[in-house]
Amino acid sequence: MNVKQKVVISSLNPVKIEATKMAFQKVFPDSKFEFESVSVSSNVSDQPIGNEETIRGAYNRIDNAKKEIPNADYWVGIEGGIEKTEHGMGAFAWIIIKSKDKEGKAKTGVFFLPQKVVRLVNEGKELGDANDIVFDGHNSKQKNGAVGILTKDIIDRTDFYYVTLILSLIPFMNPEIY
Repeated sequence: MNVKQKVVISSLNPVKIEATKMAFQKVFPDSKFEFESVSVSSNVSDQPIGNEETIRGAYNRIDNAKKEIPNADYWVGIEGGIEKTEHGMGAFAWIIIKSKDKEGKAKTGVFFLPQKVVRLVNEGKELGDANDIVFDGHNSKQKNGAVGILTKDIIDRTDFYYVTLILSLIPFMNPEIY
């Protein structure tokens, strides 16, 4: 009999939930999972800037989710951020997955934002809100996100996270070497 493993997702965002479910089911097709989502703080800015603040937000989400739901097999933290570089403003996310004795982490690819969006982010808007203003949308961060809007949904936010979730699961797929 296959026992269900509990996966806690530290967000109520449907995109993050769906991407997590898809990745776990793809990586472990013979396992059964129970997914539970919880709204927790990242304890960083609403719009994290740079690698350090963004990865800290993902770790904080896991720590806060563990306090809320301590009895689980895995906890998942996904935090999107932006990075200002000499080449423009890039958008990315860090994904952390922890079990009781192991950790996996990976960063998405980076894509660069158009100037109209950058201007609004520089004025203090969160990326999702800036996208909604520029592209006349509503709650895009819980739908296709900036990556979906800019790629015309060739890659939506779920796809963007899905591959990185699989990369974050590498240590769990290869326990003999991690």
